[in-house]
Amino acid sequence: MQAKLATPNGRAIYVQRKWLSEAPNGRIKYVLGFRRFSVRGQTKVSGEWNLICLCLNLRRLYSMNLVRT
Repeated sequence: MQAKLATPNGRAIYVQRKWLSEAPNGRIKYVLGFRRFSVRGQTKVSGEWNLICLCLNLRRLYSMNLVRT
């Protein structure tokens, strides 16, 4: 990892990765407590993932007061 981060190109790639994917994955893992799938099969896992993403997006909308209860 140190060798990758030693180059300007490696740092640029890592910054993009951190910005795009690490924050949502961290929220899903720590805020929602989702750590593993409870179903098997591509179709079922895809459905469960969509549900997890929906929950995360609803929480974000609710915290911005865009969803009324």
